[in-house]
Amino acid sequence: MIALKTLIFTILVPGTVAFVVPWLLLGQPSSLGLLFPSLWLLGFLPLLIGVGLYLWCAAAFTFIGKGTPAPIDAPIFLVKAGPYHWVRNPMYLAVLAIVIGQAILFRSFLLLGYVLLVWGVVHLFVVFVEEPSLRHQFGESYETYLHTVPRWLPRFLQR
Repeated sequence: MIALKTLIFTILVPGTVAFVVPWLLLGQPSSLGLLFPSLWLLGFLPLLIGVGLYLWCAAAFTFIGKGTPAPIDAPIFLVKAGPYHWVRNPMYLAVLAIVIGQAILFRSFLLLGYVLLVWGVVHLFVVFVEEPSLRHQFGESYETYLHTVPRWLPRFLQR
């Protein structure tokens, strides 16, 4: 049942942000980087990594946290395993990677602007809504997590 709710949320929210809105912004994409194999690879790589990372995060929420990515049915256990071991917000990073991949594939500055807008909105949501809510829900466990795992730049990329 939790897996079904995760699937529905994934289609409705990240699916809309990562695929429907970019598709609407692009209209009829005609400049696919297929003419330039290096652009195709450079765009396809973050897109695939983003999809894989999102699925890994959603599975962690479902099977470790016993909840969904939806705030109204959030995990009941704090998820610190998998990608959450290196960075606190890998699910958001996954969605941004998907859109960045499409921006490269379709050579779209409009999508790069959209990525910046989405990241700005997500950052404000994380700082002012999500983190205070998680502090309240998980207490000292989350406070320790805040001080040991970075918000956006994965720990393995830091010195």
